[in-house]
Amino acid sequence: MVLRTKLTDLLGIKHPIVQGGMMWVGRAEMAAAVSNAGGLGIITGLTQPTPDLLSQEIARCRSMTKNPFGVNLTFLPSINPPPYAEYVDAIIKSGVKIVETAGNNPKEHWARLKAVSGFLGGGRAILRTGGGGYSSSGQAGVIIIHKCTSIRHALTAQRLGADMVSIDGFECAGHPGEDDVTGLILLARSAMALKIPYIASGGFGDGRGLAAALALGAEGVNMGTRFMATVEAPIHDNIKQAMVKATERDTALMFRTMHNTARVFKNSVAKQVVEIERRPGGAEFNDVKDLVSGARGRVVFENGDPEYGVWTAGQVVGLIEDIPTCQVLLDRMVKDAEEIIKGRLNAMIVDSKL
Repeated sequence: MVLRTKLTDLLGIKHPIVQGGMMWVGRAEMAAAVSNAGGLGIITGLTQPTPDLLSQEIARCRSMTKNPFGVNLTFLPSINPPPYAEYVDAIIKSGVKIVETAGNNPKEHWARLKAVSGFLGGGRAILRTGGGGYSSSGQAGVIIIHKCTSIRHALTAQRLGADMVSIDGFECAGHPGEDDVTGLILLARSAMALKIPYIASGGFGDGRGLAAALALGAEGVNMGTRFMATVEAPIHDNIKQAMVKATERDTALMFRTMHNTARVFKNSVAKQVVEIERRPGGAEFNDVKDLVSGARGRVVFENGDPEYGVWTAGQVVGLIEDIPTCQVLLDRMVKDAEEIIKGRLNAMIVDSKL
């Protein structure tokens, strides 16, 4: 048995589970492993230093899986921004047909992606039909899944033409926004407010969460932190073991005073950053920039010292108890979700004798 949703139909995947973009983690090995397991693997575009290297990474992933996979591209304000247009060119020329976007003002790039014709990474094309559905033949532009941390942003994404949104609750790793609204509320509000399909992100890592997301109207789940603790994740085993040992209380929120909140693993560096922010008079980014540099975070994953720099992790670390393969993880999640839906929940529906 499988769980068929609008997500699985739209993307041509077996399980309604997406591996979200993760800096330094979303490489070809990670994406291919998830796609081969029946989910949607995603390459993190900006992990590759140049658009040409992204093209090579896409080709490498395609050599590892025949199933659909996507690319994440996050648009953030920067003094020296990456050449986003060239990264989009690389995605288009490589024939990738699913793109996860995040951040600010993706509209101009969506327009270019939507105008493209081509095929899914695994060779299957997707056609948008007149009724808003999709079939497995023909050609169409790139499918856009946009990450949102609020309903107002999701409505904007819907208006601008996103095919689907990924609703990121406060539990998530990385940037949860500034509203501090948890997934439980955001997902229920999404069911009330949105016309396009949505998936649930932030705090998901097992079959219970998958079943709950579906009950709240989502078409599947997006996971990042949970996939970091898998055999195939291209990070040091010490980091995976640190996640297994962690509890749901072992994350920290940085940059609160700078209105750019980031949830990271609670280590000595993260604690130091928070202390600097709380000192009398506050702090500016320059006061902590050396502590939070991306270069140090990359070294954490490569050398395995969880205290060397800051690295993102969501509250779902409290649910991680093992380091399975992606195949074992996805099969287990779907099996557990099915048992909850068909067994526990179905058994609660009885004829009233009151």
